[in-house]
Amino acid sequence: MRIAVNTIFLQKDHLEGYGHYANEILNRIVQQHPEHEFIFVFDRPYSESFITATNIIPIIVSPPARHALSFYYWYNLKAPLALRKYKPDIWLQPFGFCSLRTKIPQVLIVHDLAFKHYPQFVAWHHRWFYRLFTKRFLNKAKEVVTVSEFSKADIIQQYPLPAEKISVVPGAARKGFQPIDWQEKEQVKAGYADGREYFLFTGGIHPRKNLMNLLKAFSLFKKWQHSNMKLLIAGRLAWQYDDVLTKLKSYKYRDDVVLLDYLPDDQLMKITAAAYAVVYPSFFEGFGLPIIEAMQSGVPVISSNNSSMPEVGADAALYADPNSPDDLAKHMLNLYRDETVRSEMARKGEERAASFNWDRSADQLWQIIARAAENG
Repeated sequence: MRIAVNTIFLQKDHLEGYGHYANEILNRIVQQHPEHEFIFVFDRPYSESFITATNIIPIIVSPPARHALSFYYWYNLKAPLALRKYKPDIWLQPFGFCSLRTKIPQVLIVHDLAFKHYPQFVAWHHRWFYRLFTKRFLNKAKEVVTVSEFSKADIIQQYPLPAEKISVVPGAARKGFQPIDWQEKEQVKAGYADGREYFLFTGGIHPRKNLMNLLKAFSLFKKWQHSNMKLLIAGRLAWQYDDVLTKLKSYKYRDDVVLLDYLPDDQLMKITAAAYAVVYPSFFEGFGLPIIEAMQSGVPVISSNNSSMPEVGADAALYADPNSPDDLAKHMLNLYRDETVRSEMARKGEERAASFNWDRSADQLWQIIARAAENG
């Protein structure tokens, strides 16, 4: 069998949720099925680090697809034309879009419908594209995959799609997220937080991630506790980040907030494992990989009480209303004041993280790909 794979968001040192998900699963599938060929379709020069097996054929189809018109052109004209040479049996689309002008059966992965719930957090041209084409993408795809039961139910509610067409294939924490010893923690704190304990947020600086309310919550925590705790923010400046940067200029506790930008995996894994707690107050998530990555690192998690996050964290996280800085701050204070609660949440978190597994998810997705190809 020959499987085409859309890999346009596999970019070295720029992987985030969608990219990590695709990369982890694809690495396993191509190595576990050497008898099949995989055509990785990039839209720009790629890193050889993504070509992890001899059964991968990488191709570049330009121009780069990053905006609404270029999406339409790339998915519907350029990529299908380039794939004619290879005659794939199936085309895996991991990033929410698919081609409307190809006869190749497609498996479409849709992580969430955030644009439906928080349209103000999506660039207008992307919002227009999602609204115009998402229903058509879902109908066109032979199989639809999503990452949580929440997202599956949301898709069914928003679009008239039969439940049997949608499969849930969750993410997991990457292998390097693991507990570290006391000495390593002290080294990390010395290098990034002036030797102090710190709360950690991981993710792009983007309105949907709710950093403004996190800063307000951190102010309340500092006001109530008078501790020297720091707040570390590890993530790239993604979109509409000016409000956060402007807020920090006059922020009372500016010296206790550290912006780390996008970090290489080895650094992010150490910083996560050394955190006092991870605070992830996003307004909306289809899954929320940082939650599971923190848990696997033995670090307690405070997350939002909405969308998929309670499903992912189960009873192993503390949940707050993302619209309430007071609610977030109370959980931060609770962890700080009660070491028993903190230890219990860390223990439960490690158990919860173990219930997610990339190998199992790769097997699930492979079965879906094979079924779609057989029924195509």
